[in-house]
Amino acid sequence: MSIADNLSRVRADLAAAATAAGRDPESITLVAVSKTWPASDVAEAAAAGQRIFGENKVQELLAKIPESPAGLAWHLIGHLQSNKVRKVLPHCALIHSIDSIELARDVSRIAGELGLTARILLQVNVASDEAKFGFPVGVVREAFAEIRSLPHLEVRGLMTVPPFDEDPGQVRPHFAALRRLRDELEREHGVSLPELSMGMSHDCRIAIEEGATMVRVGSAIFGRRDYGAA
Repeated sequence: MSIADNLSRVRADLAAAATAAGRDPESITLVAVSKTWPASDVAEAAAAGQRIFGENKVQELLAKIPESPAGLAWHLIGHLQSNKVRKVLPHCALIHSIDSIELARDVSRIAGELGLTARILLQVNVASDEAKFGFPVGVVREAFAEIRSLPHLEVRGLMTVPPFDEDPGQVRPHFAALRRLRDELEREHGVSLPELSMGMSHDCRIAIEEGATMVRVGSAIFGRRDYGAA
């Protein structure tokens, strides 16, 4: 199937999942994860109406943007090193992966120097998975007031990457935990955190049932990745 066909199927699946969960399908944002795929595939997806793309690596994002159609919104969804903040900030509509107070401070400082406001999500390691980046849940609670007070940042919500499981139902508790944490932070700090970035190709339906507002879908749109050839 073509990328356009895949996109149509993914959109229909997301809409069906939202409707079944009693949610407005328009409340779900599809982030097409284009990592390892060429700009020509991004262009094909853009021609089919996709406007938001996610990349894991700063270097790949910066190389792909000038080769891709204009007018797209780019999200950084992978780990961000402090020494790459200055390079990426002017090009990202949203950074999903702020995973430490030190990184948040650096992003705030550099955004100020560039005359920008950085829109961010806080990545939370709800599963306490040593293989994943992200704030421990307790640290998010402790650090949230300081992060929110930093100038030049707009904290839009939370993100998580749960451990992979062939049975997507097994990751439901992690998605539910992120939603509960978001709700807790909103109540305790009197803020709005509208975005929950969670769910990928194999588990996005479960994520939507648990409140995801952004799902990060790659292989279901672009196909299986050959990392050895990337």
